[in-house]
Amino acid sequence: MAVIRKIEIRNFRSIKSLDWWPTDGVNCLIGAGDSGKSSVLDAIEYCLTTRRSLSISDSDFHNLDVEQDISITLVLGRLDDSLKSYETYGDFLSGLRRDNGAIEEEPGHGLETVLRVNFSVSGDLEPKWRLLSKRAEDKGLERGLNWGDRLALAPTRLGAWTEHNLAWRRGSVLNRLSDEKPDASKALADAARDARKTFGVQAEKQLGDALASVNKAARELGVPIGASAKAMLDTHSASVNGGTIALHDELGIPLRTLGLGSTRLLIAGLQHEVSDRASILLVDEIEHGLEPHRIMRLVSSLGAKTKPAPQQVFATSHSPVVLRELSSDQLIVLRRSGDGSHVPLAIPGEAQGTLRSFPNAFLAPSVLICEGASEIGFIRGFDQFCVQNGHISLQAAGLAMVDCGGGHADHLYQRAKTLANLGYRVGVFRDDDIKPSAALQAEVARLGGITFTWEDGQDIETAIVMNVSEGILLRLIDYAIVLHGFDFVGDHIKSASGGIETLENLRGLLYPQQHTITADQRAIIARAAGGKNAWFKSVGAMESVAREIIAPNFDGVTEDFKAKVNALLVWGQTFYG
Repeated sequence: MAVIRKIEIRNFRSIKSLDWWPTDGVNCLIGAGDSGKSSVLDAIEYCLTTRRSLSISDSDFHNLDVEQDISITLVLGRLDDSLKSYETYGDFLSGLRRDNGAIEEEPGHGLETVLRVNFSVSGDLEPKWRLLSKRAEDKGLERGLNWGDRLALAPTRLGAWTEHNLAWRRGSVLNRLSDEKPDASKALADAARDARKTFGVQAEKQLGDALASVNKAARELGVPIGASAKAMLDTHSASVNGGTIALHDELGIPLRTLGLGSTRLLIAGLQHEVSDRASILLVDEIEHGLEPHRIMRLVSSLGAKTKPAPQQVFATSHSPVVLRELSSDQLIVLRRSGDGSHVPLAIPGEAQGTLRSFPNAFLAPSVLICEGASEIGFIRGFDQFCVQNGHISLQAAGLAMVDCGGGHADHLYQRAKTLANLGYRVGVFRDDDIKPSAALQAEVARLGGITFTWEDGQDIETAIVMNVSEGILLRLIDYAIVLHGFDFVGDHIKSASGGIETLENLRGLLYPQQHTITADQRAIIARAAGGKNAWFKSVGAMESVAREIIAPNFDGVTEDFKAKVNALLVWGQTFYG
């Protein structure tokens, strides 16, 4: 069945212009709210709809400019024989060069035969559908798709309203399951209750193939319909037409009463069954109405794990579960520039690890790439203290944090570079004991990325110990003793000093502060606090250090340390989107 090779949108809602070459499989749009993701799905549906009329208003025009026509063009490839018929569409067939995306006016050797379907609306608000072809235009020819071809191409849409697809109505997925045609006229001649029972028996013969597909999909996806679904007369419908016949469970309860999530799961499964005849599916917010384990079922039912892809899916999502289940080549970040032009950006393969571990990073406008758990805990602790004192939280400002788990600093900048190229606002928070590649750091900076780090050669433990007052330092040591025990901390002090210093002596110097601790003694504490078995290496421990010890006593830190922390907090609390 046909797939969409290219989408061109002009002057439609928030989209001034968009050119996109989707894949044959799952194409899931992610990005900031109001970036136009749902409008892309609407554009596809409007162009291929079987509705004879659409409600178009001035608000559908970009910036309400009705002088600029709405134009949506879909380039359809992988055409079946009816769409490649020269008798029907000969003057409208074009050729596509798959290597560079160029469209030739005529099909030819080495070219894929395609049709260009256009939907347009001018200031009179009257929609118009037609096929585009310069050859046909020169001949004065104009036409659209045949009604039968339009019915075959019309996409199924999973949105907030889906019960249409659970009855044998025009354009529903049930009508595509088989060539069987239900006949309810005889049963409807009886009394309403008898008619329902009578038709239920007849339907087993008339709609057997379709019901078998429904039961198979329901079992595989865990949709609760009882032992088997039945086709019975829907008591909700009073008219005598195809829509009178709807799916029911084994007790005769209409399946339209299922919850939203179950309904979406079942329809997605049925669409999978008819993908060889109707291969385009539109899914608004994949996660809508579903628990995480059912989201995973739906993603699988969409064909995300199947090669080759059984159907072409256009979806939107704001769920980290969805992002974790999809691969990088199935996700597209939709970016909007200041002039209203939209750019769909493919996520590169090297981002797959970040996608699996930190999908939230791809759903936030700003991302802070942190060297490890200590950095994550440090900034979270300060954030929690700030929120307690009336400031906006980093999450509310749209910041996500990524824990790179240590390693060489270049690892941080590689991730930062990938995200910056996708239009994210990126910061790197790292130690300075291991230097990154100067060229790589400069490249991230050119892309707008910013670095937050300490003085030359310092890790986070050293930066803290060397820049806080003796009172804060004593509280840090005592907190380490609470976490690990006196002997553990004492052994670290002995090891870091080569056996010349003790925990008892250092605590005595700090408390009751009768003496001033030296820079060398601070350096010993810093070495003891850091390293392989660092005192505050977990997120929770460093959160407590920042929230309970340093932030409430911020007057007791050096001005340089204070400036670095404030710069990071201000950057994180600045909304970007």
